[in-house]
Amino acid sequence: MAYVDGFVIPVPTAKLDAYWDMSNKCAAIWREFGALEYRECIGDDVKPGKLTSFPQSVNLEDGEVVIFAWIVYESRAKRDEVNDKVMQDPRMAEFMKPENMPFDGKRMIWGGFEMVVDK
Repeated sequence: MAYVDGFVIPVPTAKLDAYWDMSNKCAAIWREFGALEYRECIGDDVKPGKLTSFPQSVNLEDGEVVIFAWIVYESRAKRDEVNDKVMQDPRMAEFMKPENMPFDGKRMIWGGFEMVVDK
């Protein structure tokens, strides 16, 4: 069964162009090494909740928008293989430095998920 890495990221609206540039470059690298899909979506209807919400999950600040993203792999083993290659690729060096990230990486949430329903 497929495996998915999921992300929720707070991105300043003033840095969206830089974020999309980074995202497109990263997508090409992940796909080159074997990811089946690389998707990024910008929050359009993500209201703050009373107890939980996407904005609350990343401590969204004024002037920021929520990005919801995922990468699909054929399996957990393939995901681990792809991510190892991505992290060793010299093209990723510019994106891995916190000062070069167009968002606050400390507030990004992510995790790996085993797909159990795929219709």
